Amino acid sequence: MASASLPAEPAAPPAAPATPMMAQYFALKAQAADCLLFYRMGDFFELFFDDAKAAAATLDIALTSRGEHDGKPIPMCGVPVHSAENYLARLIRAGHRVAIAEQTETPAQAKARGGKALVARGIVRYVTAGTLTEDSLLDARADNILVAVTQSGAGEIGLAAADISTGRFETVVLGPEALAAELARLSPSEIVVAESCTLALDGAHFFDTSGFSSSKAEARLKSLFGVASLDGFGAFTRAELAAVGGLLAYLDHAGRGALPHLAPPQRRVAGSHMAIDAATRESLEIVQTMAGQRTGSLLHAIDRTVTGAGARLLGSDLASPLLDQSAIEARLELVQWLHDTPGQRDALRVALRALPDIGRALGRIALGRGSPRDLGQLRDGLTEARLLRERLGRVAVRPALLDRLLPALDGHGALVDQLTRALVPSPPTEASAGGYIADGYDAALDALRRMAGDGRRAIALLEASYRESTGLSALKIRHNSVLGYHVEVPARHADALMREGSGFAHRQTLAGVVRFNSIDLHEKAAEVTQAGGHALAAEAAHLEELIDAALARKDAISLAAQALARLDVAAALAERAAEAGWTRPAFVEGQTLDIVGGRHPVVEDALSRDGQPFVANDCCLTDADRLWLVTGPNMGGKSTFLRQNALIVLLAQAGSFVPATSARLSLVDRLFSRVGASDNLARGRSTFMVEMVETAAILAQASERSFVILDEVGRGTSTYDGLALAWAVVEAVHEVNQCRCLFATHYHELTRLAETLPALSLHHVRAREWKGDLVLLHEVAEGPADRSYGIAVARLAGLPPAVLARAKQVLGKLEAGKAKTGGIAAGLDDLPLFAAVAQEQALPSDALRDALAALDVDALSPRDALDRLYALKALADATDRP
Repeated sequence: MASASLPAEPAAPPAAPATPMMAQYFALKAQAADCLLFYRMGDFFELFFDDAKAAAATLDIALTSRGEHDGKPIPMCGVPVHSAENYLARLIRAGHRVAIAEQTETPAQAKARGGKALVARGIVRYVTAGTLTEDSLLDARADNILVAVTQSGAGEIGLAAADISTGRFETVVLGPEALAAELARLSPSEIVVAESCTLALDGAHFFDTSGFSSSKAEARLKSLFGVASLDGFGAFTRAELAAVGGLLAYLDHAGRGALPHLAPPQRRVAGSHMAIDAATRESLEIVQTMAGQRTGSLLHAIDRTVTGAGARLLGSDLASPLLDQSAIEARLELVQWLHDTPGQRDALRVALRALPDIGRALGRIALGRGSPRDLGQLRDGLTEARLLRERLGRVAVRPALLDRLLPALDGHGALVDQLTRALVPSPPTEASAGGYIADGYDAALDALRRMAGDGRRAIALLEASYRESTGLSALKIRHNSVLGYHVEVPARHADALMREGSGFAHRQTLAGVVRFNSIDLHEKAAEVTQAGGHALAAEAAHLEELIDAALARKDAISLAAQALARLDVAAALAERAAEAGWTRPAFVEGQTLDIVGGRHPVVEDALSRDGQPFVANDCCLTDADRLWLVTGPNMGGKSTFLRQNALIVLLAQAGSFVPATSARLSLVDRLFSRVGASDNLARGRSTFMVEMVETAAILAQASERSFVILDEVGRGTSTYDGLALAWAVVEAVHEVNQCRCLFATHYHELTRLAETLPALSLHHVRAREWKGDLVLLHEVAEGPADRSYGIAVARLAGLPPAVLARAKQVLGKLEAGKAKTGGIAAGLDDLPLFAAVAQEQALPSDALRDALAALDVDALSPRDALDRLYALKALADATDRP
């Protein structure tokens, strides 16, 4: 595990006396510990020592040096403040964490303290993967989850998770065996555990154990949400509260006391969602592929959302399919309504597409990082939400879920009116320059702006008068942050203003220009500066008022954001269903999985882009026929068939239409997929070991309500061991787990199990050989495969003819020796290794090729040519026959 970023004890002082600046740096670095320290110096964030080396390597920027410490040059690099977010994003993606040390006073304030006082600096924020809020640092279409995990003395695991960019906040209590699956569902950006924690969590960060206190967490939650009891939120266990305490303490520390907006915690109850372990999520590629990419995943194939919030919610829905049938039906009813009313769907999607991400704007405002633009986004988003409420509210017959969502879109009229009157139409991101409060909102502010404007016009007139009185047309009045307003002339004309009695006082000489001041300019500049400063202060005060007004309604705004996201997901799923002819699933009691014309959504999407059709297949599992043994050649579609049925189940319980002609299914409590595996060298596990670990988990956890897909169990070891294991696993699934299961295999010997296992039936993917070529039909039919097509598939893969010929000879010997006591390899010792090559070399030349070579094409009449063509065709047919 990584070490703590925020230790309780400060680092040891430097070995040698340091300059005041370096002493300040070392003190701040002690607080930052293993975080990279961004040390503000003017317009740059500087990094020193090992931080500089690490940052320079990650960012590919120049590594320089500044001064010396302990007799050695100090490594240094820096990034401009105005573009720091871009560099921060790269550092965070590379796995670093960053402490931001800002100047907490101005140089003038430092000077006022006397002597050569150093500008005070302090760490104002820790930037970590789980505490990001800036749009430039976040993926707009993915959640950014921070998780805190703790373990009680009884072994119970408490987990608290939050996305501080939107306020999402949830807890769960679970057993140690379920932790990996829960973390796979959440896919957190950052995991925090107590320093005393003994859980083995890859990449987790240690934090002060005292923060993981259930009693402190309970008091903090009550204070945070203004309640006397937490009963309204759920019956939290001590383990959950301890995890909440750790999460809140970490957020408080990372934000230096600025706690983000969090919605009331949602307590996830065990059994409310379909359980999907990490291996199954990986093999089904639900929200990302095995390579970690969104493209190619189920989420990518079905995502038609038009907002970032909708995309995030869709990913969450797919990661956590429901087990509450009434909640599933409510989602499906809304999708059905939008599917059947394309006009309403199109209008809704157009309106949603124009909406800003009000959830994340609110998150930035709550953390004190909000801008006038964020307030403008709240104004615009809540305005459109109200218009949607009015339009959808006029519909006579509405789905029940829509009726529950609509009230959240309204009730923000007073805030929207205030923001509309106060803000300019397009507020800026940066507040320091002002200009975001609309004219007419504050008469006093308008007057200050007029004074500043009049002063600037007076300065322009003063410039013209100076030019006329001095005769210097090149004279200009300029402004900078050091001198303020000043007169500037080319150096060759400076003498005229240097003369005594000119009315100008020399201020600064540069290479090409000389700068002066004057009494008139000083007075006018003071008026402009004073009025401008008062105007900025007035705008800043109004900004604080508007932020307070928004935060007073943060919970209601958060609900509005969630409602808009749910509408976007429903409209997107309806759009996807309309595109490809998906159908609404029906839920029934029992152990049914009856899918007619099922398709794999990702494979079908890829084929459609190439203009190719997808071969649909049926799957019907019932109480009496709940285990299918599927045989057939590689590349014939077995794995695709298994996965598509698992994905159809997942989509249905997430509240989506499914890619099938029809689908009837009973609720699935756990979904398991043992399809493909790879070596896990980091844990010392071979492919076969990974396969057995995953299979063991299935046999230990699958219930009668589960759905399991198993592909090629036992293939990673010897033939006899593999067959024996596959045989035993099939029997266990049938007799002990008694769940719905699709079991694909190349062990044709397993088909004999149909004679003794009544709920097992045989199926195969169809294939045909035509003139020596294998034709894969991708159709699932009843009964076992008639034979193996391994050598035919090898021919498709391009194995050399000599190797294929040798394989045929070995296969013949193996099949002939099956009944002999010598075992499966009987008779192979008398087959010379290179006999196939020698036989190939001794083969007569190809008769068809010889016949073609013998033709004198130029001498043939049309009639002779036709006769010869018939003869060649007959020869080809005779050659193809065995």
